Amino acid sequence: MLHITNGESVSLPQTGLPGEFIYWNDVLHDGPVPRGLTLEELSLVRERFISEFFGTPLPEVSFRKRDEAIRRFRDHEEVVLWFEHDLYDQLQLIQVLTWFSQQDPGRTRLSLICVDRYLGPMHPHQLTPLFDARHPVTRSEFKTAQTAWDAFCSPEPTKLTALLQEDTSALPYLHDALVRHLEQFPSLRNGLSRSERQILDLTASGLSGFPELFPAAQKLEEHLWMGDSTFAQYIQRLARGRQPILSTADSRVEVTDFGRDVHGARADHVRANGINRWLGGVHLCEGAPAWRWDETARTIRP
Repeated sequence: MLHITNGESVSLPQTGLPGEFIYWNDVLHDGPVPRGLTLEELSLVRERFISEFFGTPLPEVSFRKRDEAIRRFRDHEEVVLWFEHDLYDQLQLIQVLTWFSQQDPGRTRLSLICVDRYLGPMHPHQLTPLFDARHPVTRSEFKTAQTAWDAFCSPEPTKLTALLQEDTSALPYLHDALVRHLEQFPSLRNGLSRSERQILDLTASGLSGFPELFPAAQKLEEHLWMGDSTFAQYIQRLARGRQPILSTADSRVEVTDFGRDVHGARADHVRANGINRWLGGVHLCEGAPAWRWDETARTIRP
């Protein structure tokens, strides 16, 4: 039996369940995820991004063992997917399901556990009943995942906005996760993503230390999907640029004068500082369409 889940925080090995355990460990909500790549090709792209994004030496970032393990899935009678309802997990889920949809399963069964609870904090005895309630992956789940993954990897976000008008109930948590992904595009109002806006809101309210900012930002989310390392990178990104929005001197996070103008929608972060960021298959950069999230209409506009 092969178990695939989001990360090492899930205590599956302590459950006593038989089999091999692999962890997807990819922050697909940030960085390039261009369409048309094999698993191994995309893993190389993701490794380079993760190394640069988190400042981790490239040799310490590798999906090789993960990819080798999933390639050997026919060695197992059953593969069990364990995923949650948040953005981090839903993107991993549609990637994994799409990959399996393109394979000859042989005699191997593919089962799914997808719940609206966080697997990481659960004790081993709480995970076992979820295993007993697993179900075979259905054609509708495969089809929905394939459509969503193709849209997520598209160089334009219009496929995602179109998908949100369709029935994605085969994967019941996917719709909200994709909306949250689109909210990471620069706002039409001031050029900030939702996460950046929330950071600015909190610092403008007087919070200045990372230990208080991160949990406060988590409380503003409907579903928790971002780790503290990603959050720290978002803060640093706002503190860089021609006109920084934040100051991080002396371990304090404070709003700059320009940041106050952006907060009040009197200035635009992207127009002032430019942008070079990937969201799925969309590369937001100079010379590319300036896709923006319209908070009022709740849609993406060029």
